[in-house]
Amino acid sequence: MMETKKSKYDTNPLEANEVTKAEAAWGQRNSNPATEEVKGATREIGSSANETARGSVYSEAPTRRYDNLHIESPYPSVFVPPTPVAPPPYQPAIAQNPQVTQRPSSRTVAGIGLPEKWAMALPYAPFYIGVVISLIELFLVPRSEAKVRFHASQGLALHLAILVVQTLFGVVGAITDSSIGGSLFKVAAMVFLIFSMIRVFQGQPRYVAPVGELTKWFNEHIHPRNKS
Repeated sequence: MMETKKSKYDTNPLEANEVTKAEAAWGQRNSNPATEEVKGATREIGSSANETARGSVYSEAPTRRYDNLHIESPYPSVFVPPTPVAPPPYQPAIAQNPQVTQRPSSRTVAGIGLPEKWAMALPYAPFYIGVVISLIELFLVPRSEAKVRFHASQGLALHLAILVVQTLFGVVGAITDSSIGGSLFKVAAMVFLIFSMIRVFQGQPRYVAPVGELTKWFNEHIHPRNKS
């Protein structure tokens, strides 16, 4: 069998001479180390003025922390349009005039000669009595009597709304040959008017939002005979 010729780059780490060469080489290097441990090369240096300033997050240091900083209001963006503010809804005279929120008294109301508490409560009287009283008060009571005119306008608006709904129930009853719905509504409307009348007579606020716009229209467009 012919032996393969080896080059100078062919080495076998398991050969005995290779191990000996490696141990001899490492032994020579360890006997003369190139570096030595130097003790005392470093020492503690006192803090300077700048380093002391960096210890406080609110000092005049080159860098500051803003993670706990509270920003009152950011700058408005030029790309986002401002949110439109809706106009306030109509508020009745009871909410606008502080004098209107006072309890009604027994003084006589100018123009009609009735006590104030009766002049405010009678516009809610059922059986169309309130309609007549509301119109009389709106035509005779001056605008300086804000409480009386407001309740007269609201009573008239309530009676008109009840009349419209009763008419609709009458038409439906004629078509279906049943008047149960109309009868129940009449009873409910009468109870509501009596409850409103008692509440206003006792001095408690009474504002019916569904007829708010109609109340405002009556109060503004029905002018008293003697303006004041």
